[in-house]
Amino acid sequence: MENLRLEAGTDPAERAVIDVIAELRDSGPEFVLWWDEHRVHQRTYGSKRLRHPVVGDPTVEYETLTLPGDPDTTLFVYSAEANSPPQRALGLLASWSLTGDSA
Repeated sequence: MENLRLEAGTDPAERAVIDVIAELRDSGPEFVLWWDEHRVHQRTYGSKRLRHPVVGDPTVEYETLTLPGDPDTTLFVYSAEANSPPQRALGLLASWSLTGDSA
């Protein structure tokens, strides 16, 4: 949700963001209270627990990088300690995208 707040601040007139916020406000009082408290800070690094139906819930480290030439683009980099269960889970997922071509 914090990314939604950051996105809303980037372009307050963005129709898609306005519509999502309106829908969330209508969903219940919890969102209205949270949104009105203005708790916003950008997390640029930390730990994140992922959820996947095959590999489970590995916890990985992440960094967010904003490109100097394109401040609207953010690159999210995820990593895991070598030979750890999260690293093996990420390796399994990455292996599904391999084509076997060495060219």
